[in-house]
Amino acid sequence: MLNQATQALLGREPGPVLLSIPYNVQKEAVDDSVLEQIHFPRKAAIRNTASVAELAALIRDAQTPVIVAGHGCIRAGGRDVVAAFAERFNIPVTTSLKAKGVVAEGTPLSLGCLGVTSNGDAYRYLVEHADLLIFLGAGFNERTSYLWDAKLLADRKIARIDRDPAQLGRVFQPDVAICGDIRAVMEDVFATLDEDGMAPKALDRLDTHRAAVMPSANDRETAGPEAFHLIQRFFSGLAQRFPHNALVFDDNIVFAQSYFDVSDRNHYFPNSGISSLGHAIPAAIGARCFAKDSPTFAILGDGGFQMCCMEMMTAVNYGIPLNVVLINNATLSLIRKNQFQLYGERYIDCDFTNPDFGLLAQSFGVAHYRVETDTDLDAMFANADLTGAINLIEILLDKHAFPRYLSAR
Repeated sequence: MLNQATQALLGREPGPVLLSIPYNVQKEAVDDSVLEQIHFPRKAAIRNTASVAELAALIRDAQTPVIVAGHGCIRAGGRDVVAAFAERFNIPVTTSLKAKGVVAEGTPLSLGCLGVTSNGDAYRYLVEHADLLIFLGAGFNERTSYLWDAKLLADRKIARIDRDPAQLGRVFQPDVAICGDIRAVMEDVFATLDEDGMAPKALDRLDTHRAAVMPSANDRETAGPEAFHLIQRFFSGLAQRFPHNALVFDDNIVFAQSYFDVSDRNHYFPNSGISSLGHAIPAAIGARCFAKDSPTFAILGDGGFQMCCMEMMTAVNYGIPLNVVLINNATLSLIRKNQFQLYGERYIDCDFTNPDFGLLAQSFGVAHYRVETDTDLDAMFANADLTGAINLIEILLDKHAFPRYLSAR
């Protein structure tokens, strides 16, 4: 059993493990020599240099290549190599939600986040301009692929690098596929193209793209960016004040995906997967136990917050600094948005009455900041100890304001 657990936990594709040991067994004495029988898997990097020349040729022939970086880049420790590669050869980079910050967002070559809940900027560039997509450790799930929109991959070459061979042809058939460590493979490709003296790609298409006006919202979209002014300013302030070493755990994901420019030295952990509400607070507490000096933020809607708000007492009891950012709009936003867009505004069981969050914070013995105006936000950033204290930061949002995306087609 322990050998199976270590294989799952520490193998080439590590995942979570739950060991359930009966209570009577836990009370028994154990000979610690049993630990010598546990076999720990090796994590040797797999390098497939035979295909590096093919990938280099694709990049050399492309006029407007784009890197689509996934979480595999972060797991492989490849942030710096990908950023250096992109800068050397003028190749724009977009990321999946879990890979925000592989290349510092807000910098010239960053297209931001690709995904159905994003602002759509990266999607437009890929569809309108890219002739080669280089997937680096990206699973290309239904969020990133816009529910597998055929236009994303049509009429362009595809390259894919992943250390998991099962990923290489799972969703689409790439023109070049390399199974290997992303950092090692990109170092080889970088060296090959650099030695060949490949010139940087022209950025005229990227400049034209950025100068273009974003398409207007359709009739079923309810609010422009002005409705989310405070949230935009919060994320902008967060990025400016904490350009490195911050840990951000995000239940909400929709706002951060478009408004939070993650630097290449910060760590963003979205609640993707099945998006279980309430994940951010306990996850942030656990992370801060190990990252002693990292400013830590848990971002939630009010619905998710009420599923796990009692965990703030865990932070209090153990003296764990934590900033809980609560977006208060007195509704389950995703449910309300879907009922507006898809069900003729028939609102059922999505609105609720919140408690007084200031009194709740007082009962926990933590600081509370209620943000309704720009002045409130500026005062919070000026006065709150966001590094060494426990804070509940409540940002008010109109429940009739929804982000501009459709959850289904």
